[in-house]
Amino acid sequence: MGMVVMSKRELNRLDVLARLDGARLTARAAAELMAMSPRQAYRLLRRYRDGGASAIANQRRGRPSNNRLPDVVRDHAIALVQERYADFGPTFAAEKLAERHDLKVSRETLRSWMRQAGIWMSRAERKRIQQPRHRREHIGELVQIDGSEHRWFEDRSAACTLLVFIDDATSRLMELRFVASESTFAYFEALKAYLRRHGKPIAFYSDKHSIFRVSNENAVSGSGMTQFGRALSELNIEILCANTSQAKGRVERAHHTLQDRLVKELRLASISTIEAANAFLPSFVANYNGRFAKLPARDKDLHRSLDPRQDLDEVLCWREQRQVSHQLVVNYSRMKLTLKPDGIAVRLRGKMVDIYDFPDGRLEVRWKGRSLPYSAFDKLQRVSHAAIVENKRLGEILAWIKEQQDRQPRLNTIPKGPRRSNQASGLLKTRALRMAEAAKSKSQAPRVSRRRSDRVVSAAPAHAPSEAAE
Repeated sequence: MGMVVMSKRELNRLDVLARLDGARLTARAAAELMAMSPRQAYRLLRRYRDGGASAIANQRRGRPSNNRLPDVVRDHAIALVQERYADFGPTFAAEKLAERHDLKVSRETLRSWMRQAGIWMSRAERKRIQQPRHRREHIGELVQIDGSEHRWFEDRSAACTLLVFIDDATSRLMELRFVASESTFAYFEALKAYLRRHGKPIAFYSDKHSIFRVSNENAVSGSGMTQFGRALSELNIEILCANTSQAKGRVERAHHTLQDRLVKELRLASISTIEAANAFLPSFVANYNGRFAKLPARDKDLHRSLDPRQDLDEVLCWREQRQVSHQLVVNYSRMKLTLKPDGIAVRLRGKMVDIYDFPDGRLEVRWKGRSLPYSAFDKLQRVSHAAIVENKRLGEILAWIKEQQDRQPRLNTIPKGPRRSNQASGLLKTRALRMAEAAKSKSQAPRVSRRRSDRVVSAAPAHAPSEAAE
């Protein structure tokens, strides 16, 4: 005899029927335990005595449902999905089958059909399993970098970003810096401090932010390298971009720890500004590394010393090339830079010059390394509504926009000055103005002096009583 599959409910009924058959239960008590009438209990008892335990199991188990859709409908739906909606989810595909093909199938039925046909997998089945990666063996071999935007000062100040440099081999915090937002110039300043303290690592490991990676690889302008990538190339440092956040798990886990511990440390120290927080960070980093840093597998430090011939200020800046017009004008960042028409600048018409934009705000125009004198005219008068703003810089940009708007004169208030002659007032407002002027003219006392220069000459408002009439 083959194996019989029974549910928990059927197993409970089998136990009750066995006790009923052995006269250990009454029919009424057995019916109450099985939640049925006594007549139905007697029917199940007869089936149990005739066929044994297998007779209690559902006789339709393993057979197709009577409400099942025909196989022709199933095959037609699967063919349509494979041909036109192969990348659709079950819900969206069921909607399109009903709208465009008059084929009404529930989304759960279509989901099971698509799973059986291998067209669709659930999110849990699609999830990639990230294999653990071993640490690097040496300090300075790989340094993970990332920015964490958070309310680091809680309600005491606005949200800001913490730039984190962490060594992959030891989980040591190599550099921390609070900045307003994640930007190229912010990373330049943090990188400068890192290089002066530790030297040059072999490689940095980051995400695919536009600071580290060119989003549009087919862009016509540019050299296919970001400003941060260009600076690292000059310093002979490699930049690697991770495909997922799990790949740079060292720095991601450090964010969670810092968002817990550092926030509380700043609260205990009563720090609520970026400047004070950056001054507090060295002592925090030393304490953090003493608690959580690991020993490297190899003792050799792979950091390299800086080349004394390289000026970090000139390397860690924004560089672009611009063409000099016939009027000796160079356009850059909505500014007109007019070169002084003396010396070598006169011969640079139509040639390319280099623009050096430094993090401290300095701007230089150079040709073959020589700085050229110029005068600047800034055309940036208002916020450009068509500007492309990165997601991570949105908070800083909106704060700057609000500051610029607050500086503008308020146009929604009624001006106190005279109105234009072609602007007609409403009837009620005109009448109120006339009554106010009439009351003001009545309250003025007549002057005693009769000199012509002391007389008050004023035009009486229309339809208002004059002093002479009184």
